[in-house]
Amino acid sequence: MPKRRPQPSQTWRTFLANHVRDLVALDFFTVPTARLRVLFVLVVLVHHRRRVVHFNVTDHPTAHWTAQQVVDAFPDDSAPSYLLRDRDSVYGHVFRQRVKGMGVGEVLTAPQSPWQNPFVERLIGSIRRECRNHVLVLGERHLRRTLARYFAYYHRARTHLALDKDAPLGRRIERPGLGRVISIREVGGLHHRYVRRAA
Repeated sequence: MPKRRPQPSQTWRTFLANHVRDLVALDFFTVPTARLRVLFVLVVLVHHRRRVVHFNVTDHPTAHWTAQQVVDAFPDDSAPSYLLRDRDSVYGHVFRQRVKGMGVGEVLTAPQSPWQNPFVERLIGSIRRECRNHVLVLGERHLRRTLARYFAYYHRARTHLALDKDAPLGRRIERPGLGRVISIREVGGLHHRYVRRAA
């Protein structure tokens, strides 16, 4: 009689839910420039509050550069327990050794399975839809400045259903007695933040 395969200890969704406070995801996305160069953007996202703790731009990512970005994202023993990433070749030997030296366990997604890294994939989609598709990027410095503005808006004002319609850094509730609602332009006018101000 053939042996039955044992059931996995937990599903992927259960793993993500159980370790949401200890899990960080990272991924790359590409941005074409007006001069027909391709820039690579690395984003590092903390799952718990959907907070981008680090991002950087390069035209040629290497394992050494990527490893340094992880070190920059988590200084002074603030490294997470788990790092969720795909199997891209840019995460080479140097990267794996640096992450291991920081005491971080790597969790790899299955090949060609972006759905296994849903939070960072959703973030990249939001960056494209809400920022990148509306801006003609001139160069590396321009892209860095644009993304810094977008992430400032994203952390302070952009709501998330998973956070009960709160922003990653939290928003205070403003009562009607504080004054009338005014609009503040964000990300060069692409988005607006609304606050109450006394007349």
